[in-house]
Amino acid sequence: MEERLIDRIGRRVSVVGLGTWQLGADWGQVEEKDAVAVLEAAVESGVTLLDTADVYGDGRSEQIIGRFLRAHPGLFVATKMGRRAPLDPAEYTLDNFRAWTDRSRANLGVDTLDLVQLHCPPTPVYSRDEVFDALDTLVDEGRVAAYGVSVETCDEALTAIARPGTASVQIILNAFRQKPLERVLPAAAEAGVGIIARVPLASGLLSGRYRHDTRFGPADHRTYNRHGEAFDVGETFSGVDFDTGVEAAREFAAFASPGAVPAQIALRWIIQQPGVSTVIPGARNAEQVRANAAAADLAPLPEATLDAIRDLYDGRIRPQVHNRW
Repeated sequence: MEERLIDRIGRRVSVVGLGTWQLGADWGQVEEKDAVAVLEAAVESGVTLLDTADVYGDGRSEQIIGRFLRAHPGLFVATKMGRRAPLDPAEYTLDNFRAWTDRSRANLGVDTLDLVQLHCPPTPVYSRDEVFDALDTLVDEGRVAAYGVSVETCDEALTAIARPGTASVQIILNAFRQKPLERVLPAAAEAGVGIIARVPLASGLLSGRYRHDTRFGPADHRTYNRHGEAFDVGETFSGVDFDTGVEAAREFAAFASPGAVPAQIALRWIIQQPGVSTVIPGARNAEQVRANAAAADLAPLPEATLDAIRDLYDGRIRPQVHNRW
């Protein structure tokens, strides 16, 4: 699989990674044997980057990955911290950072975390010098090799990119969330900051498998956070109204080329956006992992398809999301 260099980290990562939120059971229960099968299929497909967080299953995702790493050293693991505590800027201190990263190091079974990302902290955190001084200290102490941020908004991303120590920005980017193309991706490319594209399928909408009457389990955030009840609504269906998303996804499915499924076209669209380092779709089984990884082998989408995707966004999606994030 193609690998891309993240300049400020100095390492190459697979252009398709694996998001592991689902391994923490926030998308419905996943047995550990099934989680390991997902990880095995990812490695077999050329995936070298795994993205997790200390809050996914309260550490379960990190722990499963940690056990997997013992037999598969050399993978790049990006984790996140900050959402196990109250979302208060006062919580973002060096002492807490040490405690949080020490817990993740224990969960993952590593001395040094490859990458730790602030996990969608309150907006004022991005403007506090002492926060980034503390992150620099984590690097100096060897707890982490590099740090980045996971953001909700483009403005947060731009603030973080301006910090000289920020190695990466994780941001929602997909055919239904195109605003980062305007300023964030160009700024990151100029600064040598990696872009990790998350929620690439708009919580599954862009797979084209959902209907207006589709229901999700009670432990699935697509049920309990549909209107932002638990966290930022933009994390669920990219903030798009479900019925609108179903209709738009039906149109998007028509862009699939012979031999490809809509989800692969959605991933291919992200892969070919200038400035993207990796895209991190989740997967609940090995078949989904392999299909996602295969998107890296597709030919670039032609200009006519790119134009059609832009028109679909402008016509159906932009009014709902563009000015919110």
